[in-house]
Amino acid sequence: MPTTPATATHSSSSGTAEAILLELVDENGVTIGTAEKLAAHQPPGQLHRAFSVFLFDEQGRLLLQQRALGKYHSSGVWSNTCCGHPYPGEAPFAAAARRTFEELGVSPTLLAEAGTVRYNHPDPDSGLVEQEYNHLFVGMVQSTLRPDPEEVGTTAFVTPAELAERHAKDPFSSWFMTVLDAARPAVRELTGPSAGW
Repeated sequence: MPTTPATATHSSSSGTAEAILLELVDENGVTIGTAEKLAAHQPPGQLHRAFSVFLFDEQGRLLLQQRALGKYHSSGVWSNTCCGHPYPGEAPFAAAARRTFEELGVSPTLLAEAGTVRYNHPDPDSGLVEQEYNHLFVGMVQSTLRPDPEEVGTTAFVTPAELAERHAKDPFSSWFMTVLDAARPAVRELTGPSAGW
């Protein structure tokens, strides 16, 4: 795993699970404190920093992941390539690259910022709330995926038409369409008009 000053302080040498802290932010994305991960997601939710990654292959198809069944919320649903939370003090770009490698075993190429979006999405199944200030990233995947089965159930590359078909019949994360719509201008710039995004 790539090590940064932030990840080094959050690694446990004893092998025991440490409390994961998230950065709490105000409506402008300015850090105002920290909270334990699960506590930040308890209703009504605390606004915290997050990121979402959208990676594409050379044909302009979006890489989706189906979240592993063991995830503490939104398990088994389809979502964007990778999403998560930076550690306190960790740059969102570094966190996005780190988690993509941890979850999918690949390092994105041409990873670029694609703006931010603020949302409040309750998860009806778990009762938890995604109250997030989300940093968006788009990029390419050009190497073989090696998903971590504890994080990812399966993956799929989809065209816009295939995504619409899958979205109509399969469960997706509550935040998926919000983050995809917010990232679309950068997605179109990356993939070109022929990809149809």
